[in-house]
Amino acid sequence: MSISPEHRFELGTDGPKNLVVGVDGSTTSMRAGAYAAGLARRQGAHLVVVYIARPSPLVGMAPAAMAVVRQAHDEIADDLRRQVDERSAEVGLRATFRAVSGDPYTELVKVAEEVSADGVIVGASMQAGHRFAGSIAIRLVKAGRWPVTVVP
Repeated sequence: MSISPEHRFELGTDGPKNLVVGVDGSTTSMRAGAYAAGLARRQGAHLVVVYIARPSPLVGMAPAAMAVVRQAHDEIADDLRRQVDERSAEVGLRATFRAVSGDPYTELVKVAEEVSADGVIVGASMQAGHRFAGSIAIRLVKAGRWPVTVVP
């Protein structure tokens, strides 16, 4: 049986090339990070780990608090970057860490578009209000640009 050229399997070209995962240090986002790392490793994909510092609107009311909040975000980002670097080296995973500030949905979309993501992985929201107002995961799914995996 002969297989036509358009139906041949090309070793190494199937599957995702770039995956994006959003992490914020929460339990569900760390699970999402672990899931994404395993998926990227098995698929030979590049993993882009994105930490998004969400500035509080109340911080503007107390400028002195802004420096404290920024320092806390920087410390979290540094810790997550260290974890990504260490763990990816241990398992032979190609990973990049990015720390950005802003609206999580907007920033994930920006990074996913920039790296031509083949999929986006996020942790399930633990905030009760998101059942009614919509979580980042729901907004990503509704955007319909990438397959979205939501990790509980």
